[in-house]
Amino acid sequence: MGVKSKAALAIVVLLLFFGTLWLHGGLDYHWDACLKGYNQLNEAHQLSNSSAFEGSEGPQVLGECPGQTFQVSLLLIHLLASPAFTSDVLLQPYLSSWDELVKFMDALGPMVGLISKEIVTKTSIIRELALLAEANPEAEVNPDSENTVSSKAGEEYFDPSQHFGAYHSVRSMIWVELKRGLVDFNQQTDSGCRTLLRLHRALLWLKLFLDKLAETPETGRLRSPSDLCREAYKTTLANHHSWFVRRAAELAFIAMPERGFFFRLLCVQNQEELSAVLGRVVRAIGVVYDRTQKALEENGMLDLP
Repeated sequence: MGVKSKAALAIVVLLLFFGTLWLHGGLDYHWDACLKGYNQLNEAHQLSNSSAFEGSEGPQVLGECPGQTFQVSLLLIHLLASPAFTSDVLLQPYLSSWDELVKFMDALGPMVGLISKEIVTKTSIIRELALLAEANPEAEVNPDSENTVSSKAGEEYFDPSQHFGAYHSVRSMIWVELKRGLVDFNQQTDSGCRTLLRLHRALLWLKLFLDKLAETPETGRLRSPSDLCREAYKTTLANHHSWFVRRAAELAFIAMPERGFFFRLLCVQNQEELSAVLGRVVRAIGVVYDRTQKALEENGMLDLP
């Protein structure tokens, strides 16, 4: 076997191992069809009231990109449907957003796509927990509690688990898992809160990458997606990964496609159009990320083991 063949084999082996370590493990669960989607009327309502997230130009529905598995229009729909109440995030559209982001990563090639497999495992954990809670609703809520819950920051917010179920939203999941003693602040567990934190960290990485990809420098040539993705990783997920995983990530980013591929993936013709589409996506991700960050921070969950 030649030197190049050995090097290629070594890269594949490292990436396979990296895929299992990317978000520090998980269980393989399944998601029931009854929780997979959400009401189309709710999507339309969210889109019609999404100007706060879409900027001054107001909401504009993106068209379908034919012949592709990843659809940026669907990603935007799911993201815009996620915010609820004043500071909460609905879990069904949140997880559906991840379904589309996984397709995005898979489209970048087999090496980059290996990263998405652990994300699928993480979303499956939360979906399985939702199914279990739905099968045993009596255990979800303390019947003596009120409809508002105080966070560690002293704020009160409406508790949707009282009406919609434990895993209806980020805040209802946090409240119920704390009440049931499912969150361990000292050792690793498969709680929904710990799992959400891993997804939350990965979402920041993708948000920064897409934001960098949308940039149009005033002078100089556009930087390669590989460099931009590596840079976003170093300031986010790399802070939570071991040396070995960081090195494996570097290998994965080498296989990142060139910028023209992203034009085709998002059905745009040039960098200006790419910036416009990704700008909308990044703003929508930002709203979801900030709300999740606040909920986790209020409950001291940003460093769950």
